[in-house]
Amino acid sequence: MNKDLIISAKEGEVQIALLEDKQLVELHKDKSGNKVQVGDIYVGKVHKIMQGLNAAFIDVGEEKDGFVHYLDLGTNYNSVMKYVKLAMNGDSNVTTLTGFKPEPILEKNGNLTNVLKVGQLVLAQVAKEPISTKGPKLTGDISFAGRYLVLTPFVTRISISQKIKGSEERGRLRRLIQSIKPENFGVIVRTIAEGKGVEELDADLKQLMAQWTELTERLKHITGPSKVLSELSTTSALLRDVLTDDFNEIYVDDEGVYNEVCQYIRTIAPSKVDIVRHYKMETPIFEQFGVQRDIRRAFGKIVTIRSGVYLYIEHTEAMHVIDVNSGNHIKSGTGQEDTALQVNIESAKEIARQLRLRDMGGIVIIDFVDMQKAENRKALYDFMCAEMSHDKARHTILPLSKFGLMQITRQRVRPAIEVDVQEKCPFCDGTGTIKSSLVVVDEIETNLRYLMSSQNEKKLTIVTHPYVFAYLTKGLNSIRLQWVRKYKIRLTMRASESYGLLDYKFFNSLGDEIDM
Repeated sequence: MNKDLIISAKEGEVQIALLEDKQLVELHKDKSGNKVQVGDIYVGKVHKIMQGLNAAFIDVGEEKDGFVHYLDLGTNYNSVMKYVKLAMNGDSNVTTLTGFKPEPILEKNGNLTNVLKVGQLVLAQVAKEPISTKGPKLTGDISFAGRYLVLTPFVTRISISQKIKGSEERGRLRRLIQSIKPENFGVIVRTIAEGKGVEELDADLKQLMAQWTELTERLKHITGPSKVLSELSTTSALLRDVLTDDFNEIYVDDEGVYNEVCQYIRTIAPSKVDIVRHYKMETPIFEQFGVQRDIRRAFGKIVTIRSGVYLYIEHTEAMHVIDVNSGNHIKSGTGQEDTALQVNIESAKEIARQLRLRDMGGIVIIDFVDMQKAENRKALYDFMCAEMSHDKARHTILPLSKFGLMQITRQRVRPAIEVDVQEKCPFCDGTGTIKSSLVVVDEIETNLRYLMSSQNEKKLTIVTHPYVFAYLTKGLNSIRLQWVRKYKIRLTMRASESYGLLDYKFFNSLGDEIDM
């Protein structure tokens, strides 16, 4: 699989598009005003304890208080607090934790009031960013993520990614990490570490230990709620997590961000610096690589698939709901059951992409087209699991229920990505909105393909608003001529001022309107 990263920086915001085989699969936004990010470490003050929830609200010096449940403090939180006190008092021995005597672990069914008191200073890390009216979710399990390893102070075990299957390789990595791991630290070995040598892993571990040392030094000067250590920018964090050998190119249109990317890649993968390109053309970078078009197609309430199938996607506070519609699907199956399976398989592929693209988290309910055969429902479930295997966010997929619904839970650490794909109406001067013209042209082509392939129409006339007519017919290689050559059909275009801007109709060879 070939991967490209397209990075656009403008007006204080960095947008990052991940393409797999030239198709947009992930979109990330990094606003310079974002104060709270996953991975940030804070010293906070306990503001309020909710005994009924066995949880507490923590003032971290930001707009909204953080929230931490007793179970999220971690079993080693007593050791964390002992370290914080020693660090604030300037004890230099805690920099390496050599000779540090761990405190008793927290009981699984304990009470938070026995651990935290109102007004107490605590060390916590952001596990989920603020979403809607909720503040950040915090954890007491402090960790530092690197390219190959994750450093876990006070949790002394070594864990290997479950995606590394070979027992020989798992044993090699475990022995290697055991030989370089500092005392009173644990390590999680990430999937990308498979096959890596001791030099690369040791260099990554030293960088993580440098972050720990920086945290210790900063704690000496902390007197109240504030951020102690920041996670990498979204750009650098994404490079750290997704940069692999199958990356082709990384294009950046801003010199400052380009230099930042080059500098970071030199530290994590020096051999990959050559794939970074500074984009200098006048055409906006997202338009040049087709990202803007993909965004407009993919982020609407209705998502159309080229075969004629379409999805309705609704977002609520509690969950996301997706409805699958067969639309003008070109039937090639031997019956209704086969057609339903085809529609569902095509939809599942797009839904898996949409979950990554919009970063939809929490509960997702999908209403697929009903299927009667158990083997077809099993085939759909297996296909969805295979498609979701490319998603690095933790998720759980349940088989289809008796009502034809599939339930998915997906890790939710950030607000879902939302992109406005509507345009101002030129006739009402912005008092209303209409669908993007790009989406309407795609709809016309989808209906044209359906009429040609499924209804066997050989001659068609399309009537549109004059603006759309001009867009479809202008130039020596107009869109109309492209459709004629592509679908081998006699196609006539007409303009009508009585039509709305994005209205269109099809007429057959007898001049009768075709009801779509």
